[in-house]
Amino acid sequence: MKSVAEQLELIRRGAEKIVPESDLVQRLERSVKTVKPLRVKYGIDPTGIDVHLGHTVPLRKLRLFQELGHQAVLIIGNYTALVGDPSGRDETRARLTREQVEANARDYLQQVSKVIHIDKAEVVHNGDWFGKMNFLDVLSLMTKITVQRMLERDEFTRRWRAEPSEPIYLHECLYPLMQGQDSVEIRAEVELGGSEQLFNLMVGRRLQEDAGQEPQVCLTLPILRGLDGERKMGKSLGNYIGVGEPAYDQFAKTMSISDHLMREWFTLLTERPAEEIARLTDPQATHPRQAKEILGKDIVTFYHGEPAALAAAEEWRKRFSQRQDPTEIPEETIPAAGLTEGKMPLAKLLVALNLATSNKEARRLIEGSGVTIGPEREKITDVNAAVAVTSGLIVRVGNRKVVRVRVV
Repeated sequence: MKSVAEQLELIRRGAEKIVPESDLVQRLERSVKTVKPLRVKYGIDPTGIDVHLGHTVPLRKLRLFQELGHQAVLIIGNYTALVGDPSGRDETRARLTREQVEANARDYLQQVSKVIHIDKAEVVHNGDWFGKMNFLDVLSLMTKITVQRMLERDEFTRRWRAEPSEPIYLHECLYPLMQGQDSVEIRAEVELGGSEQLFNLMVGRRLQEDAGQEPQVCLTLPILRGLDGERKMGKSLGNYIGVGEPAYDQFAKTMSISDHLMREWFTLLTERPAEEIARLTDPQATHPRQAKEILGKDIVTFYHGEPAALAAAEEWRKRFSQRQDPTEIPEETIPAAGLTEGKMPLAKLLVALNLATSNKEARRLIEGSGVTIGPEREKITDVNAAVAVTSGLIVRVGNRKVVRVRVV
């Protein structure tokens, strides 16, 4: 096991707050002395089916604790997901049904196992204890916090003061109590969470003290900004990279981010030292495109291995630098009966090839000069244009979406 100083240096990297850090130092000292691992908790609610890079920021820190010799405790929040975490939100989260939560949870562990050593983790569902509670147990839990304390939360304050005021439902107030009770149930010594989770983590400390336990250390991490460079990464915003996405898609999406995001992504998504990150993100020392390729390969290597990362980088250069089509082009069929004198309106063709979801989107893509066809990459900007459709015709939307037509 590494020394306390060595562990602290690694744990602090990329962390936003450690509350209180003095407690963490004491626990690490005790752990080293007794050779007893710390119990490090992270909870994830199956509110969707895709685990993305934003989720991996605390998961990577959980993996670090594992590699330092500590015990990771992963809580699948199948009951907290039914309530919905209001942290970092200014409106009520739509409630999920139990069936939706269970369906979402099925693939979670497989995706999470791409980040942490799942075979060495303790995995529990908080429905194991919340499912056994009766109404009196819930009332007892609710006595652990006041309404005044709950209204100190930023998101509730915003909703309370909004004009007109936005509703705050009582079930939302249960969430931090449930998350805190999770810490009591598994006797957490350290809990990880995003920066907006500090209130919930601190409730865990209070409930542990009430239960006669040593209160956990709260370690928060920054919120990863998504592909748009501004907002929190999330599927609903379409600005995310999923851990289960193909290697090329992960690489190409990384190459699309703004230069100002690179330092943040290098710090939170790779293990590169701070000095190296400073050099890679200094345009005087490293060209931004070269730095971004290194970042993209780092990300892909973690999930798919180095050979896949090198292949993805080469494929990207082929498509974007050399303006060549992909090595493998997916094929879509078009019924010959749908053609008029061998032609089809381009907007309709884009929808038929699944390159656009609607005629409106297709027209927007055409007007934006994003559509090219044929070996000469003829650019078409006339939304009313009809094109000759034959087997082998290649249709492109930008450089990322490319389809070969087969007329049947």
